[in-house]
Amino acid sequence: MNRQVSANGMAGDTCEADLAENLDEIPSISVGGLVEHEPLPKDPAETPQDKLIRRLIAMLNEYLDPLQVEDVLRAYRLAERAHEGQYRVSGEAYICHPISVSIILAGMRMDAKGVMAGLLHDVIEDTDITREHLAKDFGEEVAQLVDGVSKLTQLDSKSRAEAQAQNVRKMVMAMVKDLRVIMVKLADRLHNMRTLGVMASQRRRRIAKETLDIYAPIANRLGMNELRMELEDLGFAAYHPMRYRVLKREVKKVCGNRKEIITNIENSINARLGDSGLTNFNVAGREKHLFSLYEKMRTKHLSFAEVLDVYAFRIVTNTVDECYRILGIAHNLYKPVPNRFKDYIAVPKANGYQSLHTVLVGPYGQPLEFQIRTSAMHHMAECGIAAHWLYKSENEQVSISQSRAHEWLRDLLEIQKHAGDSLEFLDNLKVDLFQHEVYVLTPKGKIIKLPQGATIVDFAYAVHTDVGNACVSARVDRILSPLHTPLVNGQTVEVITAPWARPNPLWLNFVVTAKARSAIRGYLRNFKKQEAINLGRKLLEKELGARGMRLEDISDARFNDLLKALELPSREALQEDIGLGNRLPFLVVRLLMQEEINPQESKTEGIEKIPRTPLTIKGAEGMVVCLAKCCRPIPGDAIMGFFNPGKGIVVHLSDCKNIIDLRKKQFTGLDVEWDRLVTGDFSVEIRLELLNKLGTLAKVASAISKMNANIENVQITNQDSELSTDIITLAVKDRAHLANVMRELRKLSVVLKISRIKSETKPKRP
Repeated sequence: MNRQVSANGMAGDTCEADLAENLDEIPSISVGGLVEHEPLPKDPAETPQDKLIRRLIAMLNEYLDPLQVEDVLRAYRLAERAHEGQYRVSGEAYICHPISVSIILAGMRMDAKGVMAGLLHDVIEDTDITREHLAKDFGEEVAQLVDGVSKLTQLDSKSRAEAQAQNVRKMVMAMVKDLRVIMVKLADRLHNMRTLGVMASQRRRRIAKETLDIYAPIANRLGMNELRMELEDLGFAAYHPMRYRVLKREVKKVCGNRKEIITNIENSINARLGDSGLTNFNVAGREKHLFSLYEKMRTKHLSFAEVLDVYAFRIVTNTVDECYRILGIAHNLYKPVPNRFKDYIAVPKANGYQSLHTVLVGPYGQPLEFQIRTSAMHHMAECGIAAHWLYKSENEQVSISQSRAHEWLRDLLEIQKHAGDSLEFLDNLKVDLFQHEVYVLTPKGKIIKLPQGATIVDFAYAVHTDVGNACVSARVDRILSPLHTPLVNGQTVEVITAPWARPNPLWLNFVVTAKARSAIRGYLRNFKKQEAINLGRKLLEKELGARGMRLEDISDARFNDLLKALELPSREALQEDIGLGNRLPFLVVRLLMQEEINPQESKTEGIEKIPRTPLTIKGAEGMVVCLAKCCRPIPGDAIMGFFNPGKGIVVHLSDCKNIIDLRKKQFTGLDVEWDRLVTGDFSVEIRLELLNKLGTLAKVASAISKMNANIENVQITNQDSELSTDIITLAVKDRAHLANVMRELRKLSVVLKISRIKSETKPKRP
């Protein structure tokens, strides 16, 4: 098998659908199954890229005018110069990759600017060529397409997943402006998937998963069935190589047994349709691709034999009337299976797909799946939105596909508007891509398409975001129903709204559409923030009022100094922190009041001159701080603070057993942490099981003294003739100091067991 790798890291096994290893025999590009080309004649003097560009130009000459072809050649020359010196691992010049991408685009009959973008799609990302350079030489349109496909190179991301999400978000937003962006990206991904095998297994599986999760579903959403199937099969082969090989071998074994059955059924259908007076039709047994078989086996828990018992046939004719006539003839020939008929001609799928689907019981007792469509519908089913470039005539199916695609893009803009970050946007995008549809009606008869399992809330947001935000109940087929009710095909839904209503966080537990989920999250995020700001302001005003002051009495300079010291950007941020409980209002007021005691000093020196006592705990500035005796926290421990009006801030270990009891008693909790510069001695208790021998305690005391720790108290809790259990209270600097002391004690032969006491069994008030 030929192994190749691209300069941008995309590498792989060259599959059957890829360019032939012998470039003198380049196979035809079959995207859409609509463009065929013969192998080029041999010319030993030509380089591989020369042969590829010759093939590309031959394809372009079939549908572009000479001036446009010359523009494509100019783009090729720039790409060749830009990628000079870049090679694949196989030794092949890197320029072969963008030419191959452009050949795929030419197979879709992409316009000249789209093909030029295919040739230049890596120059911004991998070379010194800039977007401005492209705009100057080839126009803003081409520069925008190339920029949309290019990955973000400067990413402030915490993880690979976040970087991937940001790149996908950028690409999708560019796709909203121009669909050719995703066409170029899909062609790029297809060629990279065809050459994936050189990479390490883990990385190969990651790229394959990304293809199956994002790019294949996008191709499906745009109706590009042929490209989607190849991406799925290549992704399946890379992600589950063993399963792919086993399934492929089994399919090959049974193909001979099935061929005779399929031929007999085709002959029967042809004969019956001919007897009915129909002449312009074509019947073909449809082979399911391997990923489709695998998914059906996996999701429905079927054996291989059970899946292959479903035979698939496609009947293509000229008119819609003939489609329905053929449906009736097929139902007379074989018995239909109840509830397995779908009319996607009257109600097209979200991606514009149109066809009649029915399942019949064949002559051998097997279920037969039939798809009946016109030739225009068939082209649309194979190419989807690509048919916009493939067929320049005014075609009804092309218009449907375009309108569906733009409708989806409007939904993506809505999701983008409400998404908090790139990871959330990517999650919502995946939800939107993986869906089976149900069709429900508005009271006026408009059809609304929703994913399977969608609820009334999903329906309300599909109608309009404002309707979803204000919905309180609904009537389904004139019967009042709860908002979490799942909808089924054919129901009529009337949403009841109220001006005072707002989204409920519980809705996120049952909504399934990405639009509803992102809109609810966006609303709650903004609402929670504003609500917290308002609450924080009220709490601050109340605390100041108790001291005989108003918020307006605090000078702007004073507030700005406080915000700078607390590292907050604005008053709203401070009020939000107070409203959310991250800061206690009396702590903030105490800091503000300290300034007011000495205004002259503040004016000259700012907040740094506010008199303070030495602090050991961040987040408890200006308050009395006590360390809980039940768990005795020391620097380095994870801690939690609780406010007690009589004691100030009492600090516990985060895993102290008494925290649950304190929460039940509704003590005010706050997040605190140890100051980085904290110093001093802190008490901590350890339990030791010792041999009851003469001099044991002296050895323990000597070891503790050796580690520069001090014994504050010793308590013997249990003692017999052989063992003694002692609790020793030590004074240590921090957690690391305690660890060193305990390590030294373990070295003593008289110490059998040692542990730190983190909580008393009896709960205490803070």
